[in-house]
Amino acid sequence: MVNRRSNHLLVALMLAVLGGCSLAPTYHTPVLPSVPAQFKEGDTAWKTAAPADDMPRGGWWMVYGDATLNELETKLDADNPSLAAALARYDGARAVESQFAAGLFPHVDALANPLRARQSDNRPLRGSHQPNEYDSNTVGVGASYDLDLWGRIRNEVSEGHALAQAAQADLASAKLSLEARLASDYVRLRGYDIQVRILQDALKAYQRALELTENRHGGGVASGLDVSRAQAQLEDAQAQVADVMAQRALSEHAIAALVGEPASSSSIATGRDQLKVPMTPVGVPSSLLERRPDIAAAERRVFAANAGIGVARAAFFPDISLSGSYGFQNTGTDNLLAIGNRFWALGPLATLNIFDASLRRAQLRQTQAQFAQASADYRQVALTAFREVEDDLSLLQQLGVEAGHDDQAFAAAQQTLNIATNRYREGIVNYLDVVTAQTAALSAQRSAEAVRTRRLQASVDLIRAIGGGWTRDAVEQDASATAKAQ
Repeated sequence: MVNRRSNHLLVALMLAVLGGCSLAPTYHTPVLPSVPAQFKEGDTAWKTAAPADDMPRGGWWMVYGDATLNELETKLDADNPSLAAALARYDGARAVESQFAAGLFPHVDALANPLRARQSDNRPLRGSHQPNEYDSNTVGVGASYDLDLWGRIRNEVSEGHALAQAAQADLASAKLSLEARLASDYVRLRGYDIQVRILQDALKAYQRALELTENRHGGGVASGLDVSRAQAQLEDAQAQVADVMAQRALSEHAIAALVGEPASSSSIATGRDQLKVPMTPVGVPSSLLERRPDIAAAERRVFAANAGIGVARAAFFPDISLSGSYGFQNTGTDNLLAIGNRFWALGPLATLNIFDASLRRAQLRQTQAQFAQASADYRQVALTAFREVEDDLSLLQQLGVEAGHDDQAFAAAQQTLNIATNRYREGIVNYLDVVTAQTAALSAQRSAEAVRTRRLQASVDLIRAIGGGWTRDAVEQDASATAKAQ
């Protein structure tokens, strides 16, 4: 008796040890080649860190201080079809994860089978007194449980969980991308509003200039050439207004599609306030790898592929499961639930493939190739993230310099226009000098506004590139630290 108990204990211990076995390779996050310690285009504090993509991003667009933009972003989160599709994909991935997790538990089924049957007259081994027709009533329960000695089910659960996390990160990435696209389109639309205002102011000035030349022509002081030049300048400005209004309409339609509204019934009132380029906290970009959801999604897919290798390896080993059943069965002649009608069965089932024409080896090679592909995809996503941040940092820096020169160019062109207009009134120069100065001044002013719009769009893309926005507290703390350092 003691030996038998010892044997049972030994078997239970072996099963427990094997139950913790996993054939998946030890997972290591793929190493990025030549990861820079800091961003080339930014401050020395701009560096990378470890993943923490679940950090809250909040309403990052609020740094622009525009109530209409805040309202549009809220509509996008609620009504955008692409975002709804990404949410559905995440829900599907969660459901798949739950399906895999169900394999960790026993499966229990109930059976009820009332049957009326007739047996053949020539049935083998049929007794002479057996009836031709009879009833067969069966009720019972059955249970089965896969011991998962090689970790196949546990690796499937790990794979499903990682893919669900990747789908969740995909949802966050889609949300961030759509929010940034909406903000960029809105910035462009407000830029067009300012361009229209600039052109309308120019139209008023050109109309007054045309009246001046017509009066001078009527008095015999100016030639008809001056009048035609003034008229041409006015018509050209009106054409530019129509072109900008057409571009604004396209931006308005794009915004309507993003917030889930028909373009025909959606409109955005013209705004007069200029958006301000937000201050970027120096320390925020150090969390690039912490906050980018697309990087987190790529890394989770690498982990899932690694678990898939464990699933493929487990197929080379015996699959052992336990099954049992208990119930009652009779021919309908007495009480079904009588003790004499009971039946039961209990025992293990082991299956091991002997020959499959290298099917399992091919499946293992496939999972290994999928792991290599996922690792390469992860590195590419990370490298793309570094490039995008560098691009936006460079744009913000160089566009800031360009904006300063454009402002100076506009001031000089405006001064030239004032001088040319006054000299024309005095009859010192002809109207061609005025037209040239008007064209230069309008071009410089519109160029300055276009650069300001591009700076705003670059700031939006930088926020997207680092994985989301920052809080007001972060800005204030960074400004305080910078002031102390200075």
